[in-house]
Amino acid sequence: MLKGIRIIDFSQYLPGPYATLRLADLGAEIIKVESPIGDPARYPPEKDGGGRYLFRAQNRDKKSVTLDLKERADQLLALDLIKQADVVIESFRPGVTKRLGISYEDVCKEKPDIVYCSLSGYGQEGVMSHLGSHDINYMALSGVLSQLKDDNEKPIHPSTTIADLVGGLTASESIVAALLKKERTGEGTYLDIALADVMLTLMTNHILIESATGSQKGLERVHKQHICYSLYETKDGRYVSFGALEEKFWQNFCLAVNKKEWLPERFSNSEETNPIYIEMKELFKSRTLEEWTTFSLEIDCCMAPVLETSEVANHPYYKARNMIQQKWGHQFVATRFKEGESLLTNSTLPPKHGEHTEELLAKVEN
Repeated sequence: MLKGIRIIDFSQYLPGPYATLRLADLGAEIIKVESPIGDPARYPPEKDGGGRYLFRAQNRDKKSVTLDLKERADQLLALDLIKQADVVIESFRPGVTKRLGISYEDVCKEKPDIVYCSLSGYGQEGVMSHLGSHDINYMALSGVLSQLKDDNEKPIHPSTTIADLVGGLTASESIVAALLKKERTGEGTYLDIALADVMLTLMTNHILIESATGSQKGLERVHKQHICYSLYETKDGRYVSFGALEEKFWQNFCLAVNKKEWLPERFSNSEETNPIYIEMKELFKSRTLEEWTTFSLEIDCCMAPVLETSEVANHPYYKARNMIQQKWGHQFVATRFKEGESLLTNSTLPPKHGEHTEELLAKVEN
C-alpha cells in the first residue's frame, strides 16, 4: 500500500525503528541514516558475530547509509536524500536536529511538503522535554504501570517494552495519516509524538472513570473481581485466560464442563469465601494446559492459554496465519497479515552498517 513512498529514518534503538519496520511491511522504502559508529542498538554484537537481536528484529527490509551529521558536507547530503523522500523520522533529544542541520525548519526550506515525525520521550517542548527516560518511566508516569499489580498491590516489572512499541505503532499510524493529507492537499505535516503522551492515551477509560467515581481501577468487570474474567492455574502449573463476560460465552463454558448450576454465578466475586470460585479453581487445576488449549479451540467461551514466547509460533492460530517465520537462522514476526501470502517471503536481511551508502549517495550526486 505504501509502495513508492521513501522514508529517511534517523531514529535509533526501538520506537523509531519499530515504526519504520511497520511502514516497510506496508511497502515503503526505508533508508536508515546512521552515524559513523552506527545505531547503538547494533552493539555489542551477539555470540554469532552479528548485530544485537534487538537490531535484527526491528531493521529487516531497510537500507543503511552512513553520514557524519556533525560535518556540514554530510548534512547537505542528508538534505539531498530528503529532497527525494516523502517522510523523515527522527528520535534525537529535542534541539539535536537543529545542531545537525536536519531540523524540520531546515528540511522545509528544501522540501516544503515533507512529512516530518519527531519521536521523543516527553515531546519537543515542556517541563520534562530535556530529561532522559525509558519505557518503564512512561508506563509509570501515565498510570499504566499502576494497573499491573500483583495480589499484594505491588507494581509488576514488565518484561516487554510496551511504551516503545505502542509509541512506534502510533508514529507509523500518524505518518500514514499525514501522507493521506499530503495526497489530498499537497501539504506536509510536522508530528511531535511523545511516548509519555501515547501511554496516557491507553488510560482513556481509567481517567474518565476515576473522575466520575473515584475508582482507580478502570472497568470494574475486568479487574480481578469476577469469576468469569480471570486467570486460572492448570494441573501442570500453567495458566489459562478466561474472559466469558457475555452470557452466551459463560453459558457455553458451564454447559461444556457440566456445571449447569453455575449459570447464575457469572459475576460472583473471585474471593476465597466464594464456594463457586473455589470450585472453578479446582476445575481448572484438574486439566493440563494442553487439555484446556484443546477445549478453548472447541468451545466458544473466550478462553486462551497463557503461552510462553517459545510456544507462540506453534499455536494453531499463528501457524495458520503464517505471521512468524524462520529466516536467516531466527524467527521473525510480520507486523501485519496479508491473506494468502507471507509478508516475509521476499524480506531482506537487516542491513550491515553503511551497506547502501555508495549506492544511494551516487544517485543523490547524479
